Amino acid sequence: MRIGVLGGGQLGRMLALAGYPLGLRCRFLEPALEAPVDGLGERHADDTSEEALARFTNGLELVTYEFENVPVELARRLERAVPIYPPPAALEASQDRLHEKTLFRRLGLSTAPYAAVDSRADLDRALDELGAPAFLKTRRFGYDGKGQFFLRQRSDADAAWSALGGSPLLLEGAVRFERELSHLSVRGRDGGVAFYPLVENHHRDGILRLSLAPAPDVSPALTALACDYSRRVLDELGYVGVLAIELFQQGERLIANEMAPRVHNSGHWTIEGARTSQFENHLRAVLGWPLGAADAVGPCAMLNLIGALPDPRTVLAVPDAHLHLYGKKARPGRKLGHVTVQGGTPEEVRERLARMGIAAR
Repeated sequence: MRIGVLGGGQLGRMLALAGYPLGLRCRFLEPALEAPVDGLGERHADDTSEEALARFTNGLELVTYEFENVPVELARRLERAVPIYPPPAALEASQDRLHEKTLFRRLGLSTAPYAAVDSRADLDRALDELGAPAFLKTRRFGYDGKGQFFLRQRSDADAAWSALGGSPLLLEGAVRFERELSHLSVRGRDGGVAFYPLVENHHRDGILRLSLAPAPDVSPALTALACDYSRRVLDELGYVGVLAIELFQQGERLIANEMAPRVHNSGHWTIEGARTSQFENHLRAVLGWPLGAADAVGPCAMLNLIGALPDPRTVLAVPDAHLHLYGKKARPGRKLGHVTVQGGTPEEVRERLARMGIAAR
């Protein structure tokens, strides 16, 4: 059985690896000369002519994607030939921060205050409404901290506009929060849902560095709220597959920041740390197969390897450590792999991370 995947990065690589034991093979639409999926499946160039797309979809059970900047029109064209999951409506909502925030608000999810900004005068009006500090963000194509400018005070407006002006923007009021969390869920074709535990995330320079799973000190009420948020979005979009929602915690309140309609970096721990990985559950969901249990088997951490790789012997000398390398060439700020570490307690997990000497990088 063959599944089409739009994109050929590390998420596509891990989807393919999860599919092998299930008898699944992936076909990738990826233009790069070298990609993490090389050797794991047939690869087609990023040619979107009707003839090329017909060759790509021929014999496929369905199509999914491993990044959210897939052109919505391409997804809809493919949908005429073969089922595509998650649905194009989810892509459309997630690709524009204004549409995303509007969806969250309409469904009753708390968000930071925000205002659309299309001109320099709009920015002044938005600052009058929201005040500073605030974040000016591009509405589209922002990830890993890109496409953002932090205004510490009103006088930063000229610099912010100079950096980002010229494209549709969104001003978000800065919110005070205790920590950053993410919630992954998976919905099948039949509407059945499985929820992963909340995960605590630590970023630097806008890039995820460390995830702790399950997030420590989470109350049942906070977990229930996260599940309610996810279910509202899943059901509204008729969603199929894995969905990630990034959140800010304020006491027992959750503020929805953004969503990713795909498997997610903060869910990499699930390969070793959950009863069913996010990658396997995504494949089960899009195929209409029964979902697997999403609970954690114990305390776990996931550490991204950014820009440089450690000595594998240092990592593998630590008990219950698992190294995942993506086959990418090293360059500053690039995600080259990740390490997952398990332990009997959260304290043991942190101690094992420290033994590697890379936890603070």
